[in-house]
Amino acid sequence: MPNLDKRPYTIVLGVIGFDCHSVGNKILDAYFTERGFKVINLGVMVSQDEFISAAIESAADAILVSSLYGHGEIDCDGLRGRCIERGIGDIILWVGGNLVVGKKDFSEVEAKFKAMGFDRVFPPDTDLDKAVQELIEDIEKRRQKKAEENR
Repeated sequence: MPNLDKRPYTIVLGVIGFDCHSVGNKILDAYFTERGFKVINLGVMVSQDEFISAAIESAADAILVSSLYGHGEIDCDGLRGRCIERGIGDIILWVGGNLVVGKKDFSEVEAKFKAMGFDRVFPPDTDLDKAVQELIEDIEKRRQKKAEENR
C-alpha cells in the first residue's frame, strides 16, 4: 500500500506502568526501525501521559503499548479517554504482551482491551512481519480518512 502523504510512519513505543521488562521493547524498536518506521521509543515504566505527550510532539500515527508483567489491564485502563481529552482521540492504539495475570483465553483478553479502546491486541507470540503489514494498513486507512475530512 502506498504512503499517501509521504511522511514516514511514526510510532510511539514503550512499556507501560511499572513494568521494567526491556528486551521485547528493544526488539520491537529494532524491528520497526529496520522496516522504515520512525520509532519514538520511550523505554520502560512509561505513564499514559508520557505516551500521549510523545505522540502529540511527534505527530505520531500510532501508540504501541507493551506490558509483560501482567498488569496491563490496570495500566492501560482509560488510555483512549486520555487521548480523546488531549486531542488525539483517533490515534491508532495497539497493545501486546502478557497483559493479564494468570492463564486466560486470548479471545477474552482481546475483547477486554478492545472494550478499553485499543484497535488491536497482540499475544506474546505475534508474527512481527504480519504486524508490520497490519500497522501499515491501519496507518494508511487513518491517513486517508484524515485527508478526506480535510477536503
